[in-house]
Amino acid sequence: MIIVTGATGKLGRRTVERLLERVPADRVGVSVRDPRKAQDLADRGVRVRQGSFDDPDSLVHAFEEAEQLLLVSLDRTGEECVNGHRTAIDAAVKAEVGRILYTSQTGAAHDSRFQACRDHARTEELLHATGLPWTALRNGFYAASALQFLESARHTGDIALPADGPVAWTGHDDLAEAIAAIILDEGRFEGPTPPLTGAAALDFSAVTEIASQATGRPFTRTVVPDDAFREQALAHGAPAPIADLILSIFAAARDGEFAAVDPTLAELIGREPATFRTQLERAWAE
Repeated sequence: MIIVTGATGKLGRRTVERLLERVPADRVGVSVRDPRKAQDLADRGVRVRQGSFDDPDSLVHAFEEAEQLLLVSLDRTGEECVNGHRTAIDAAVKAEVGRILYTSQTGAAHDSRFQACRDHARTEELLHATGLPWTALRNGFYAASALQFLESARHTGDIALPADGPVAWTGHDDLAEAIAAIILDEGRFEGPTPPLTGAAALDFSAVTEIASQATGRPFTRTVVPDDAFREQALAHGAPAPIADLILSIFAAARDGEFAAVDPTLAELIGREPATFRTQLERAWAE
């Protein structure tokens, strides 16, 4: 039995679909906050159980019989994030899960400029402390985040963002396919994986050129000072912690924390990962 948390989210859902292409549905289970959102999976024979990171007993029930558990990281930060992960890991131990796989990130480190990467590093320590077999999936920075940063530029033609550095933007579809391959080749990676990244690290100057080539429209790159960007974010209604979190992504990128490029993802999926241009064209066509 393979259990996936966050199975109604972008990465979890895609991973479940890739697993269902390779194994019978009765070998797959999901732990979701709202089972109604996974009814279509239940209709296909997937075991659907309610599990909340704020309710340890529900997680123990959701994780029962799991030979492997894919723990998709929470969309939280700081202590709230790490405590949620701790609850899930403790529940996995109590449920006697065979192996835990966790969606970490390239750049996970205690001294990262980006809060999420510090949270990932702490969670990896929690996994190590269980004594269970575990794998930390060091996912490349999601290309979907870059596309969110570009959303206003899509209309204005001006990519006005803080100074940045190269990032190996990586697609959810490719990562889901790779994660399914890792799950089904149990024991392939002990501890952290190599970086699971796209084939190129790009800064937003390079992204500007790609956007121009892909659309046939002129795009410009304007570097916005950090303080000015923060004030703009606050003026548009972003809470101060969110504005600071976004800024920390750019600070970490400037320090090269997301610049690693590695062939492991391509080897796992048997082809080159989707380029950023392909992902941009697909998203903007939609």
